[in-house]
Amino acid sequence: MRRIWLVIIALTLLSWPAAYAVQPDEIMSDPAKEVRARELSRELRCMVCQNQSIDDSDAPLARDLRLLVRERIAAGDSNSQVLDFLVARYGEFVLLKPRFERQTLLLWLLAPLLLAGGGLALWLQIRRRAQSGADIPAPPLTPDEEARLAALMSDDAPSR
Repeated sequence: MRRIWLVIIALTLLSWPAAYAVQPDEIMSDPAKEVRARELSRELRCMVCQNQSIDDSDAPLARDLRLLVRERIAAGDSNSQVLDFLVARYGEFVLLKPRFERQTLLLWLLAPLLLAGGGLALWLQIRRRAQSGADIPAPPLTPDEEARLAALMSDDAPSR
């Protein structure tokens, strides 16, 4: 029985980060509009927290942005109009997932280009190593080296 309570408590603690920061007074009366507002809130970055959506953030600015989103939806704006309004006001940084445009091309392509560059460098290094003769066997041992090796490998060799 004690184990079950520990599991319940652990699951409750793990589910807390999933709780939203939306306050009851922010919720719209129309459920369809509220769903749209929540979807948009998950796409927008909190300018204070920077790695959280405004839906998850408790910052006052995030609350203001949530209210602004709901205000624009209530005014009849589409999702893209709301996002365009916020991007015009706060810049592309307000979007958690930036749009694929000329200004963000480097942001979208940098990781794949670095990965491809690293793969190419690795392939060239392997190819260069194979061509340089790294697999050429070492020259044969001299008689002195053979005698020393035999002495080291024999059972009579003094241990160090």
